[in-house]
Amino acid sequence: MDVTTTGFLLRRHRVPVDMRARLGHVELPNPIVAAAGCAGAGREIAQFMDVARIGAITTKSIMAEPFTGNPAPRLAETPSGLLNSIGLQGPGIDAFLQRDLPWLLSRGTRVLVSIAGHNVREYAELATRLSDAAGVTAIEVNLSCPNAEDAGHLFALDAAAAGRVIAAVRGSARYDIPVFAKLSADVTDIVPVASACVSAGADGLSLINTLMGMIIDPVRMRPVLAGMYGGLSGPAIRPVAIRCVWQVHEAFPELPVIGVGGVSSGHDALEFLLAGASMVGIGTEIVHDPSACARVLRELEEELAAMGVDRVADIVGQAHASRRIPR
Repeated sequence: MDVTTTGFLLRRHRVPVDMRARLGHVELPNPIVAAAGCAGAGREIAQFMDVARIGAITTKSIMAEPFTGNPAPRLAETPSGLLNSIGLQGPGIDAFLQRDLPWLLSRGTRVLVSIAGHNVREYAELATRLSDAAGVTAIEVNLSCPNAEDAGHLFALDAAAAGRVIAAVRGSARYDIPVFAKLSADVTDIVPVASACVSAGADGLSLINTLMGMIIDPVRMRPVLAGMYGGLSGPAIRPVAIRCVWQVHEAFPELPVIGVGGVSSGHDALEFLLAGASMVGIGTEIVHDPSACARVLRELEEELAAMGVDRVADIVGQAHASRRIPR
């Protein structure tokens, strides 16, 4: 056995990969987070895995007041995806602070709280309320909400509107709580929206939210979902999410990014990291595998170890460094 082969084997069997990741200035034990929505407030997956094992849990988007969500039917399967029109169903900020946040903290979980509002003022008020509570790791601003003051146009589709929301949240949130903007790919170019959010004070970005889609029942000759449109998630949107992460990393190579969209394996998570994400969110995969976050983390560790990687942070954005531009 020559020296080269010996060295390769030593790399395969040495100390475990350093999986630590950073959420702004906050250090996480690893880069895997439960994305907003499918894990609820953590209780739904706690019976299947140790919720403290993964980097963080992102809560379902919290609003100022309780909301029952959209009428049924609200879910429909698609090829390689899921279409949902659940709406921002939730208990409201008071119930979250009294019940869900204490439970999450009692389990030793890092908590990334997703917030949603009808106007800039509501977002700012939610940030203030969360800043007064102990234990909030970071705030994720769900910008895919209709702006009640602008004919219901989504904040995420307008760079100026998105920037105003982030400026208000960053100005209202406690200085030591990172603020991440969650963006939509339903735009011509995601970079200007990302730039507006960064200029407004975002500490990082979450890419991407669901894509708007529709299914029509040819027998009934009407949309399947009661709300007509829904958010498409799952493996079908992963290439779009990878593209968005890639473009934003090209524009802001030092910016922390949570890559979200169709992750179902450690290999998928690795693809996001190589594109420039520093953390990876698991969403729709949780629907049929409630232990998906723990499984994907284990698979990612195995992938990195097989590659001889010392630290997960070392591979973030490496696809950019290794690409070859055709002449």
